[in-house]
Amino acid sequence: MSRYGDDVAALAAPLNDAGDLDVLLDRVGTARVVMLGEASHGTHEYYRWRAMLTQRLIEEAAFSFVAVEGDWPDCDRVNRSVRLEEGAPEDPRAALATFERWPTWMWANEEVVDFSQWLRWHNAQTDPEVRAGVHGLDVYSLWESLREILVYLREHDPEQVPAALAAYQCFEPYGEDAQIYALASRFVAAACENEVVDLLVGLRERAAEAGGSERFNAWQNAEVVAGAERYYRAMVRGGRESWNLRDRHMDATLDRLLEHYGPESKAVVWAHNTHVGDARATDMRDRGEVNIGQLARERYGADDVVLIGFGSHHGTVVAGDGWGAPMEEMLVPPARGDALEGVLHAAAPSRGLFVFPRDERPDLLTDTLDHRAIGVVYHPERDQWSNYVPTVLGDRYDAFFWFDETRAVRPMRVPPAPVFEPETYPTGV
Repeated sequence: MSRYGDDVAALAAPLNDAGDLDVLLDRVGTARVVMLGEASHGTHEYYRWRAMLTQRLIEEAAFSFVAVEGDWPDCDRVNRSVRLEEGAPEDPRAALATFERWPTWMWANEEVVDFSQWLRWHNAQTDPEVRAGVHGLDVYSLWESLREILVYLREHDPEQVPAALAAYQCFEPYGEDAQIYALASRFVAAACENEVVDLLVGLRERAAEAGGSERFNAWQNAEVVAGAERYYRAMVRGGRESWNLRDRHMDATLDRLLEHYGPESKAVVWAHNTHVGDARATDMRDRGEVNIGQLARERYGADDVVLIGFGSHHGTVVAGDGWGAPMEEMLVPPARGDALEGVLHAAAPSRGLFVFPRDERPDLLTDTLDHRAIGVVYHPERDQWSNYVPTVLGDRYDAFFWFDETRAVRPMRVPPAPVFEPETYPTGV
């Protein structure tokens, strides 16, 4: 056993059912934001236990909404279903089946169906004004958001239609291909930035004047268009700028949602560990990168934010062997023995929950250990040297879910769609 064996034994609590989450709910206390990570985008146990904790947070601690690493328009269809809004599908499965952007399995899977169906059932027994929602934080849906804006404005605010059409027509020559737009923007000063800014300013002012969920939705779609336009221009330059733009967009979206839901609102966030775990406790800090975990602690204060990581030693996962490639169920090989996952494999229970003490932390929480991160693009044969992030565990998270062996998520069968987005930086997270 490694020198961390005693630390693991002292910290690890067995994880058998939802009742074992009591100690974690005590740690959450009155926090306003709880972020739940995942070490891959295709592992059943991460999705299942994340949902179990979220259900208890909604039922017992009155959390207001779940915000995920997904697109705003796609998630809004799920939101309308789970909140029982007029005209929305009665079964959230139908809304999830419309997810077309690669990687579809990330949200169009049976684990998310189960949670969404539970949330609709829960909301059906709740007053409409306090029903919990589901929202997307990500930045990719440029053209989808533009179309949503046009549909809304033609019905509710025709004076703003010219600004929306100007933005849409500026992007139209690029055939909804973000890579073509991004490359073209290198040679055209400001690209479509001016049209987007005009649209955003108008919708922001109208939303502030009138309020309401429909106006808020239009405003957020305009924020997505603005964020995506900046993001795609940054992507072609490479490096950390695009990562930071994306996570700052997600942070700002989360803050707008909390303000929209009201001063007593509380949020659960579902995203990859690389977004959730505080970047300052990893080598991301050395590269000048930030993430939503760090930004939330800075915005709301560490006492009001609980960051929770997930990890495993071996098993199976759904991923692709290249950006836009068909999804596959892949083997996840045993983790390196000197990595965090190797240490926990040697000493922790097969399923365990670690809630970190605030003071007098053992070496396991203060030493730097490599911690595995698997993206939507994965090459198991390279796992031993390409998928680890140097991490100070006790600074990166407040708690940690451990599963020695895991299995792949159960994807829904949805039609594959063309891939128009540039590959994310770093790959697939």
